[in-house]
Order: sequence, then C-alpha cells, then structure tokens
Amino acid sequence: QVQLRESGGGLADSGGSLRLSCEATGTFVSLEVMGWYRELPGTQRELVATISQEKSTNYADSVKGRFTISRDNAKNTVYLQMNDLRPEDTTVYFCYADGTLYYASHVLQTYASHNFWGRGTQVTVSR
Repeated sequence: QVQLRESGGGLADSGGSLRLSCEATGTFVSLEVMGWYRELPGTQRELVATISQEKSTNYADSVKGRFTISRDNAKNTVYLQMNDLRPEDTTVYFCYADGTLYYASHVLQTYASHNFWGRGTQVTVSR
C-alpha cells in the first residue's frame, strides 16, 4: 500500500513560482516512477512531469523550461518546482507513483507493481 500526500499548492501571480511536494508512505518495496499530473478544464488528466528512481525525467511540452521535477529517494518525496507560472497552469495537480509492493504469506510470496494517486493540490495563478 502507498499513500501520497501533496503539499505546496496555493496562489501565485503570473510569472511567479510555487514548489509542490509529495511524500510517499506505506509498505512499498520501491517507487520506480513518481510524478505529477493535472486536469485542465474540459480535458483528461495529463502528464506534467515524471521522474524515475534513476532520475530520468519526462516533461510535457507546455511546461518544458518552466517546471523542474526532482526526487529525494531517501525521503520518498518528489518535488515540482514551477517557475514562470501562467494562468493556464491553474488546476489541481495530482501526485503519481508507480510502486512495487511485496505480498507474503505461507502460500504465496510475490512482488507486484501498482499505480497510486494523491488527493491533489490546487494551484491557482492570477492574471
């Protein structure tokens, strides 16, 4: 089981900055990929940025050069530094993790990968 808790959302001026944090807790073995998604008005949930355990990153074209994702593996925490914010960035941002869990009993011992989502944190950018 993995629980994701986001923080750092809030209100920023156009051109301003915010830093989102997401801490993962639970009984997972590892978190191979962590990242951030968002739901823009009238759209499906879309990728903002992801980062692997090896620190390989992937960004949406709309945030390249403005947002930076990072992670602290020791703290099981992923961050999203958002600079040069625009009003169109306004939405709820969801933390994501791809975690490997270990299940063990007298009859079964296995690893399994599952996707987990945080509750979301609101980001609002004023015009």
